[in-house]
Amino acid sequence: MNEKNADAAFERVKRLCAERQLPEVEHATSYGTPALKVHDTTFARLLDGSTLVLQCPEEQKALLLEISPDIYFETDHYVGHPVVLIRLDAIGDEELSLRLEDAWRFKAPERLRAQRPTAGE
Repeated sequence: MNEKNADAAFERVKRLCAERQLPEVEHATSYGTPALKVHDTTFARLLDGSTLVLQCPEEQKALLLEISPDIYFETDHYVGHPVVLIRLDAIGDEELSLRLEDAWRFKAPERLRAQRPTAGE
């Protein structure tokens, strides 16, 4: 992994989480790469300096893969898992920020999700 690219990519991801003010986000590592966790559960991690591994429900993954294959993809390794891969150079900050909050919400305990109701709640 190109350390400089990975550092810049992770700084971007951390900044977007901070801007969304997601509760109890921890900076950690997962599989030897920089990661974000909530309540000790990984919700996002770098695969490399240009790819983010993001936790998401299978139905959301299928939709993202269908509507934006230039941004979202999967490899054979992740087929059947609630994870989507993101090309960081192809996604804007606003959309990435929304996806990070979705992933956080997917993995956060109910007590934390209750602190951040969605528009429909």
